[in-house]
Amino acid sequence: MPPKKKAKTKPKRSSSWEDTAKEAQDHRDATIALVQPQVSGFIPSNLPKNTLKIPSQILTDEEMRITGLAPEDIVEAITSGDVTATQVTNAFLRRAAIAPENELLPQSALATATLLNNLKPPKGPLHGLPISVKEHIGIAGLRLHAGYISLYDNIAKEDALVLKILRRGGAIFHARTTEPQGMMQLETHSNLYGVTTNAFNSGFSAGGSSGGEGALIACGGSCLGVGSDVGGSIRVPAAAKNIFGFKPSAFRIPTMGWSSTPRGLVGISLFMKTVIDAEPWHLEPALIPMAWRPATIAPSSSNPLKLGILWHDEVVLPHPPITRALASFIESIKHIPNVQVVDFEPYKHDEAWAITSSLYFTDGGTFDRMMIDKSGEPYTPLAKWILKDNNITEDLTREELEYWLEEREEYRLEYADHWNKSGGAIWDDEMGKWAGGCDVVISPVGPGAGTKHGTARYWSYTSLWNLLDYPALAFPNGCFVDKDVDLVERRKKYFGGVDEEVAELYNPEDFHGLPVGLQMIGRRFEDEKVIAITKFLLNNRREDETKMDTS
Repeated sequence: MPPKKKAKTKPKRSSSWEDTAKEAQDHRDATIALVQPQVSGFIPSNLPKNTLKIPSQILTDEEMRITGLAPEDIVEAITSGDVTATQVTNAFLRRAAIAPENELLPQSALATATLLNNLKPPKGPLHGLPISVKEHIGIAGLRLHAGYISLYDNIAKEDALVLKILRRGGAIFHARTTEPQGMMQLETHSNLYGVTTNAFNSGFSAGGSSGGEGALIACGGSCLGVGSDVGGSIRVPAAAKNIFGFKPSAFRIPTMGWSSTPRGLVGISLFMKTVIDAEPWHLEPALIPMAWRPATIAPSSSNPLKLGILWHDEVVLPHPPITRALASFIESIKHIPNVQVVDFEPYKHDEAWAITSSLYFTDGGTFDRMMIDKSGEPYTPLAKWILKDNNITEDLTREELEYWLEEREEYRLEYADHWNKSGGAIWDDEMGKWAGGCDVVISPVGPGAGTKHGTARYWSYTSLWNLLDYPALAFPNGCFVDKDVDLVERRKKYFGGVDEEVAELYNPEDFHGLPVGLQMIGRRFEDEKVIAITKFLLNNRREDETKMDTS
């Protein structure tokens, strides 16, 4: 019998964290350099604060046309022969290279596109569609580091299940997008790649933790992206950059793969339907075996569409542009027949944060601090705030964990009852339930229209819906901060110290021109209904109510 071979061991990385960061950035830059024709020589050395117009100064008219198409139109253009998968993929690679913060995958993407060019019939509903992927969603053979220097050498052995499904549907993965140190931040800042900025104003954050996705989609370098959202990580970047971002109910999409798309709700439906039609619960048993159920919205006098408006959460009052955006959106839809708008009262939102924050780091943040300290890399400002300067990172005993889990379930019961009775609902004796409650709730995505770097410390406008496991869709509504309209409010009273701190962050001059997104929330597993209502309202609103000059 031949002697057993000794197992190969991976050599331990002996370099400093700075060397590892440089290696990561050099690799990223090398992937961008592979995109042809190269764009680096055409990018201005002194970038303006708003970089959204730069692609049109560099790309060809045809590349701008292709990258301006919605996901469903791209698939149609490829399958009809109007363009090839290779043309589409290279156009998106070139546009993605103009925002040089993300790792590109030109070799594998173009190889896949070549295989799809002459494939008849189309491979699937996503045939030839370039899709970007947040770095922590595994692609076989590529790194999985969660923004930690110490995990830079961790390599994914296989694709995440959601990506396998998308590949089988004909998708092409052309970019991997940045994420923050340790993931749990509403900003995208790591020592591997630095800070990902907002294309509308580089002085502001791209949001997080799926900020790389939001930034790439906002600049047109991707038309559909896969991220994750456990506290607002898709919706915050989407709202900050005037695009759509969807957090489904849990256990419908495998491996925490969630979508965000900029140009239309059909793209979100396309993503969700493709994944769910694959019946992933056969491979990931924790998923709910629930088919995709397209919803039709047709309000009538006997069955009106009731929209609840959450103006604030009684903890932090949103900045003036947020309140104006809500009012403007209501004004734009009030003419639609059989649509009713009512106030939706907050319910113990401060208590919700106490429960949510206690369950984010049940080990007291021990693992996260260990990963950071292991490499010697410095804590980013928001990682330091949440892991060292905040009392939410407490190591829970078994009894304490059980207590908070019970509190979560009790709060979910109470909030369901609160929603049931919303909007003047009445008890139906015959049906044995409340009738006439809100169909959806529309609320701010955050207290401000984006955040300056290092200041995203208030999560509750998004994390509440994660706690309740309600689907939520961030959507652009045409509003932008106007320094001459959205003046500072001279308030005499505050809900508390946090409210006062957040209020002091607002400066009309600094925020001018930033988009103001809102979010649509539905009950658990009413994902299809949330998407359908948003589409119905946006298709029927009066555009002139939301437009404004931000020049």
